[in-house]
Amino acid sequence: MTETYADRIGGLIRDARKHRGLTQTQLADVLGTSQSAVHRIEAGNQNLSLDMVNRIAEALDSPLISVGSNGPLHLRVQGGAKLNGTIEVRSSKNAAVALLCASLLNRGRTVIRGIARIEEVNRILEVLTSIGVRATWLNAGSDLELIRPDELDLGAMDVEAARRTRSVIMFLGPLLHSYPSFNLPYAGGCDLGVRTIEPHLQVLRRFGLDVVSTDGYYQCTVDETVEPVRPITLTQRGDTVTENALLAAALSRGVTVLRNASSNYMVQDLCVFLTHLGVEIDGIGTTTLRVHGVESINTDVEFAPSEDPIEAMSLLTAAIVTQSEMTIQRAPIEFLEIELAILEEMGLDFTLSDEYVAANGHTRLVDLSIRPSKLRSPIDKIHPMPFPGLNIDNLPFFAVIAATAEGKTVIHDWVYENRAIYLTELNRLGARVQLLDPHRVIVEGPTRWRGTQVVCPPALRPAVCILLGMLAARGESVLRDVYVINRGYEDLANRLNALGANIEVFRD
Repeated sequence: MTETYADRIGGLIRDARKHRGLTQTQLADVLGTSQSAVHRIEAGNQNLSLDMVNRIAEALDSPLISVGSNGPLHLRVQGGAKLNGTIEVRSSKNAAVALLCASLLNRGRTVIRGIARIEEVNRILEVLTSIGVRATWLNAGSDLELIRPDELDLGAMDVEAARRTRSVIMFLGPLLHSYPSFNLPYAGGCDLGVRTIEPHLQVLRRFGLDVVSTDGYYQCTVDETVEPVRPITLTQRGDTVTENALLAAALSRGVTVLRNASSNYMVQDLCVFLTHLGVEIDGIGTTTLRVHGVESINTDVEFAPSEDPIEAMSLLTAAIVTQSEMTIQRAPIEFLEIELAILEEMGLDFTLSDEYVAANGHTRLVDLSIRPSKLRSPIDKIHPMPFPGLNIDNLPFFAVIAATAEGKTVIHDWVYENRAIYLTELNRLGARVQLLDPHRVIVEGPTRWRGTQVVCPPALRPAVCILLGMLAARGESVLRDVYVINRGYEDLANRLNALGANIEVFRD
C-alpha cells in the first residue's frame, strides 16, 4: 500500500467514523485494538490488510472499498446560482412508513399510490418482504402493491434492515394481534435515545403487550385477555406513539379512546387510511381520537398519502437562502401556517393560491410563490410545539434562514438532546451559530456563505440544512456520505438541479 493510498483510506475511515458519531476509542473497542492504532490508521501511517479494511467497514456500516458503484454517495455543489421555476412537493416520507406498517393489518390487497422512493421506505420494504409480504411496484414504480400472507415468517426477518430504521417500532401495534409472542430488533435510524421507546410501551401495555429488552431485541409477549377499559392518555404527544396506538386499536374490540394524541400530518394520513380499511375513527385532526375497532380486516384498498410539509419547508428554505423566485406546488398549508406566519414577520414576500384537496381527499393544498426578500431576525425565540405548532422537523431550517437574516435569532430545539449541536456545522460554511447548550443555539446574520467540504451529520434535517447552505455559498462545496439525506428525500439533488442548482452526485 503506497503512502498516498494509505492517506486516502485513512481519510475515508476518519470521515466515516465521524459520520457515525464514534470516537477513536469507541472504534478501537469495536475492532479490538488501541486508540493509538486507530489514530495511526486515520493519519495514513499504518499499512492495512484487506481483512482489516473490511472489519472497519463493517464496524462503521460504510463500504470503504467497493467494486463498481457500491460506495457511499457524495454531493459536489457549485454554489451561488439563483433558482427559478416551479416544483411539486412529493408525498410524505413519514406517512409512507406508517402506511407500510399499517398494511400488516390488512389480509387483502393494499396499493399505495405515489409512495416516496426513499431509503427509509426501502428499509421497511426489505423487512416486510423478508417476513413474507409480497411487494410489487406498479405503474413504472410510482405505486406499490402489498399483499400480506396468512402467516408471517418473523424468524426470517431482515435484522440488518430493521436496525437501520426507527420506523420498525411501528410493527408492535399490528403484530400484537397476530402472535402471542414475537421478537423485534431494536429500532435504529436517528439515535434519539433508549428512553424514546417507553411512551410506546406505556400505551401498548393497555392492549396486553409486555416487552423486555435483551440481546439486541425487544422480546414481546401478549396477554389476549387484556383490553383497554378506559381512555388511554398518552404521556407524550408523539407521532409514532399515536400511530402505534391507532394500529393496535384498529383490531381491538369495542371503542378505544386516545387522549393527548398527535394530530400531525402523518397521523391524519394514517387515520384516513384506516377508515378506508373499514375502521371508524372520530376526531381526526384533534387530540382526542375514538377508534371503533373491527374483528378483522380483509379488503382491497388504494390510497395516496398526502404531500410532505417538511419537503415543502426544505424547498421554501432553498428559495430563501439563494434569494430566488420560485413556486412550490401542492404544499400542505395546514401544516405550514405557523412557519409562514413567522417568516412573514421576518419579512418574507410570498403569495398563496386558492386551496384545493389532496388525492387522499382530506389534506388542504396550496401553491406557494416566493420572491427574494430582505429578512430580519424575529423578536422572540423560535421553538417547536406539537401540531398545530411549528413542526419539530421544520425547526432546523430556521437556522439556515436566520443565518440570512439581519440580527440575532435564538432557536430552541427542546425535544432532541443532540440535534442542535449539528447545526453548528453551518459555521464551516461561514455562518455564525453559537451553541448555548445542547438544546439552544443563537444564529447571527446575515452570512457571507463560503464553500467547503463537510461530512454529512447523522441527522436528516441538519444534513439537508448544510446542503441548502452550500447552494448559497459561492465556490465549490462537497457534502460527503449523504445516505441520511436519501433516507428522507427522493432524488433531491436532481430536482434542485431542475430549478437551476449545480449539484453533482458522485462516489469515491
